[in-house]
Amino acid sequence: MKVMIVGGGRTLYFLCRTFTAKGYEVIIVNRNREECVELARRLAATVVCGDGSDPGILMEAGAMAADAVLAITPADPDNLVICQLASLQFGVPRVVALANDPDNVEVFEKLGVSAFSTTRIVGSLIEQRASLDQIINLLPVGEGRVNVTEIVLDAHSPVAGKLLKEIDLPENALIAVVIRDNQPIIPRGASNLLAGDRVVLITLPENHGKVIRAFTRERN
Repeated sequence: MKVMIVGGGRTLYFLCRTFTAKGYEVIIVNRNREECVELARRLAATVVCGDGSDPGILMEAGAMAADAVLAITPADPDNLVICQLASLQFGVPRVVALANDPDNVEVFEKLGVSAFSTTRIVGSLIEQRASLDQIINLLPVGEGRVNVTEIVLDAHSPVAGKLLKEIDLPENALIAVVIRDNQPIIPRGASNLLAGDRVVLITLPENHGKVIRAFTRERN
């Protein structure tokens, strides 16, 4: 797999190191000549010095043969342009842009570019880990569009002792499975939830917090 990363800094370095360790061929595009020299010295990657939002630089770097392009520069407009060029002009099958401003995630998505926000990811994890220690697993799937979360119910859970049909779940939320005494239970409306049950939930990012609060005790 050939991955092109456009950007710089520590994030790029560790991403590149991770990808090369998995056997990926990595191409780095960076406009800082000194940083390029350092990256070429420390990483087993091809380093191209130039502006990744320039189609000529992308062509020189081999965008036409890339399987994926990841744009992680500090400038959101550059990241959007890089991904659009890679997708539309060079036919790269998968492009992903960093949205430094979390409000730009939706904008990028509407323009056909998959995007992620480290601010949102870190903020969400801090909130969930700090206040909801019953959550023991959180897995984003579908490029972050779906969350699969496992929660351990305790005696104070608002849903402990209730039947599933009595629980008012927000729209676009699903109880996928209940694990009781290490035995999986496919839930139905007449199924009940007990303290100690491990409940696997499927939610969307926009309703994730609301669903979690419905299954865990509120904390001040």
